[in-house]
Amino acid sequence: MLKAKILFVGPCESGKTVLANFLTESSDITEYNPTQGVRILEFENPNVASNKGTGCEFELWDCGGDAKFESCWPALMKDAHGVVIVFNADIPSHLKEIEMWYSCFVQQQFLQDSQCLLIAHHKPGSGGDAGSLSLLPPLNKLKLVHSNLEDEPEEIRMEFMKYLKNIISSMSESRDREEMSIIT
Repeated sequence: MLKAKILFVGPCESGKTVLANFLTESSDITEYNPTQGVRILEFENPNVASNKGTGCEFELWDCGGDAKFESCWPALMKDAHGVVIVFNADIPSHLKEIEMWYSCFVQQQFLQDSQCLLIAHHKPGSGGDAGSLSLLPPLNKLKLVHSNLEDEPEEIRMEFMKYLKNIISSMSESRDREEMSIIT
């Protein structure tokens, strides 16, 4: 059985924990409480399987966005298969901050852009406009999904499922290549 480690990173108060809970069908949190360090949510998804048809397990690491945890980042990044950068599109400073998150968690870890997902999270009542967001390179090459759990909750779940399938496909291909290199 394949086991994938996915990091949820991004600025403080961007909605990482709310999204992580929703996508893993964990408990609902009604009040804001900053994540201290990291929370690890383990889950299985019956709709995501490897190319050999075996099931998959996921670890979703909900990482605190406060810079005071920066010394922990190398430990969090170790053996990560994917990175989801969550930001609040209604806070202008978050657009600048996500460049740093991308640099540290994707580029410096030599992950492919396909292993990264950007989620512009719109908090309830924000009335955020999903179409007015323009990102500069290299962020404009990444898959960008808008999330609004009030208006279109299933859309973000569907996009996240596609992302997980891509991660598992990439892991399966890598494992197959490794097995072939041992055989030959």
